[in-house]
Amino acid sequence: MAGGGGGGGFWVSLAAGGIAGVCVDLILFPLDTIKTRLQSPQGFKKAGGFRGIYAGVPSAAVGSFPNAAAFFATYEYVKYALHSDDSSQYLAPVTHMLAASFGEVVACLIRVPSEVVKQRAQVSPSSSTFQVLSNTLYQEGIRGFYRGYKSTVLREIPFSLVQFPIWESLKDLWSWKQGHVVDSWQSAVCGAFAGGFAAAVTTPLDVAKTRIMLAKAGSSNAKGNVLSALYEVWKKNGVSGLFAGVIPRMTAISLGGFIFLGTYDKARSLLL
Repeated sequence: MAGGGGGGGFWVSLAAGGIAGVCVDLILFPLDTIKTRLQSPQGFKKAGGFRGIYAGVPSAAVGSFPNAAAFFATYEYVKYALHSDDSSQYLAPVTHMLAASFGEVVACLIRVPSEVVKQRAQVSPSSSTFQVLSNTLYQEGIRGFYRGYKSTVLREIPFSLVQFPIWESLKDLWSWKQGHVVDSWQSAVCGAFAGGFAAAVTTPLDVAKTRIMLAKAGSSNAKGNVLSALYEVWKKNGVSGLFAGVIPRMTAISLGGFIFLGTYDKARSLLL
């Protein structure tokens, strides 16, 4: 499954990743809005309920192509760089984990600013994306856009450490069972399973990230401490608070894994 890491392979990964990112973000946006509102400190109803379900979509649309492209280009490049013919199959999951972690660190440089704007627009549907963007810039400067960078990376790396080795292993297993490389739809099914499982396990980290991004400037959560954000949620709402939005998150990410990884594999095979 190792992707070609040469010049051609790099550009193919970049394009395929970008296409996959745009598809998944726009299709699943309403579910993402519901999840954000369920996790917001003011509660689902006050954050907008089911109103203005596409609030913040311009931010997602602008950020999704470069963010997914950056992730997959880095993922395939690191996978290629670490891949050696004599490396045993037992090392493959470690390679996938490292490649995914590097991919996340790079992609989050693009993802976090668009996520901050998107989530703030989702919980105040009366403000436009542009208003949210200019308010953030005016009140907090550029640093405001990177509020929650640490918590996002701390959510994304464990997520990818779970999702990508499961995805690659399921594809390998399925390929071995049927005697030929998996089709794009089979890769998508593996992606849905891997994504749903990873989503469930990492929901508390997602709740902490949402609270940090939505915190008022100057409040304790605005400092970006993941552990204190988790402790605060647990103290106030218990275990159910830590898993707020777990069903829409699992649903969105299972569907997301299906569309994202399936589209990525399909686009990659068409472009290569």
